[in-house]
Amino acid sequence: MTELIPFTHDHDGERLSGVEAVPAGADGARPATAVLLHGAGHGSKERLLPLLEEFAARGLRGLAFDFSGHGDSTGEQRGLSLRGRFEQAVSVVGARVPADGPLVVVGFSMSGQTVADLAGHFGSRVVALGLCAPAVYAAAAWSLPFGTGDGPFSTLIRTPGSWRDSPALDALRRYTGRAVLAVPGTDEVIPPEVTGAVAAALTEGADFARLDLPDAGHQVGLWLQQHAADRRRFVDAVLG
Repeated sequence: MTELIPFTHDHDGERLSGVEAVPAGADGARPATAVLLHGAGHGSKERLLPLLEEFAARGLRGLAFDFSGHGDSTGEQRGLSLRGRFEQAVSVVGARVPADGPLVVVGFSMSGQTVADLAGHFGSRVVALGLCAPAVYAAAAWSLPFGTGDGPFSTLIRTPGSWRDSPALDALRRYTGRAVLAVPGTDEVIPPEVTGAVAAALTEGADFARLDLPDAGHQVGLWLQQHAADRRRFVDAVLG
């Protein structure tokens, strides 16, 4: 039976709240670790716990945590940035995963950018990616605080086509491991051009598969929380 262990992690003045899943019978083994990253807005680790348990049921360790300003972590979302999300994820992985441990990284919506950033940072340690209704952002957006919806970050990402120079797309083109793109039937947030660009980037070098969820909307994490059969299909696809 999977054991879920709460933890906290201090990073840059914030206390991040997380959960680690330990598969039954791990007995000190060092399997791959699945790192699950929630999206923006009301996203948090809570809706990802069934998915975390699904990965653990396949023998992987698992981590999910709340970015600052989300869930049970301290901080405010308006002070966070794409760079901050990346640095928080790197810090949590560094503290909770052996230095040579392989990684399976899964991200939802805004965390599509973070997944790509992590793939570039960790290189061959990342053996599989799961991208669920992913967003990617202009290079100039990376360090801008999210603010309250009316600042430079929001202005930039609302500029048509600003995402086309995203370094995330370059990172995905270079990636050569397993990659699954989960695409909802209706996505009211991510333009189809962005989804198409992500798919095209992944076909260049990755072992790529597309998983369509025709009845789902943009909040794929919520959909997978509530639909066990699709949750299993997704994990099957990510693990190849």
